[in-house]
Amino acid sequence: MKIVLACDHGGFELKEAVREHLTKKGYEVNDIGVYDTNSVDYPDYGKKAAELVAGSDDKGIVICGTGIGISIAANKVHGIRCALCTNEYMARMSRMHNDANMLALGNRVIGQGVALDIVDVWLSTEFEGGRHLNRVKKIMEIENI
Repeated sequence: MKIVLACDHGGFELKEAVREHLTKKGYEVNDIGVYDTNSVDYPDYGKKAAELVAGSDDKGIVICGTGIGISIAANKVHGIRCALCTNEYMARMSRMHNDANMLALGNRVIGQGVALDIVDVWLSTEFEGGRHLNRVKKIMEIENI
């Protein structure tokens, strides 16, 4: 599985830690930036990451200061279900019940250790399907309105 990884300047520090963590675990990481703390606009990176994930089997992780802005931007791309998670329970449920294909994190909201635990839970949790599949389909149908 390839993981698309993106951030703005506010998420750079955590993105670097997540990239290193994923690489050590054997994931193929497509780091599309940013590569320093110079100010950029998070919608550009949320959109770019989401476009790479949409319609593929890849997953994406996006990071900004709070995770809010970059997740909103990612969710504007057709086919994306980006979940902003601040704990392991949210990460697990976003995969089990919502089949989230992108994870958003906030560098200024959670510590690095918590973030890496969230990433591990999110990547190791499978979608349950069943009654949740119909609900996910209804979410995706909203894009067609």
